Amino acid sequence: MVSVELVPMIKAPQGWPVALVATTAMVALAALDLAGAVAAKEWAEHRSWWPMLLGLLAFGVLFWVYASSLQYAELALVTMGWIVMLQVGLVVVDRVRYGVELPAGKWVAVVVLLAAQAYLVLAPAASRTSAS
Repeated sequence: MVSVELVPMIKAPQGWPVALVATTAMVALAALDLAGAVAAKEWAEHRSWWPMLLGLLAFGVLFWVYASSLQYAELALVTMGWIVMLQVGLVVVDRVRYGVELPAGKWVAVVVLLAAQAYLVLAPAASRTSAS
């Protein structure tokens, strides 16, 4: 059976450490997800086709980058790092662009959740035994 690759996977430069590839992927995923989220908000408010098309493009590229990143890094690590960065970006965009005010209690909850998620991403992984 012949494999046809319609969209090639993104390849990391030779010699890049896995940590750098994973971090680059997390930042790219968070940026693409944030762009798609802002496009969705703009489309919901203004019903213009441009935000809809930009959002569809952002999420299509996000899927491509996500799948490509999984060649190099663990699913849980990439996903958690991406989500932590996305949440920070969403809080900032909501505050700066849309004027959303959060009460002090919600800020405390945001900080606690981000700290817990950062721990999940940054804490050393438990020792793994090799299956090979």
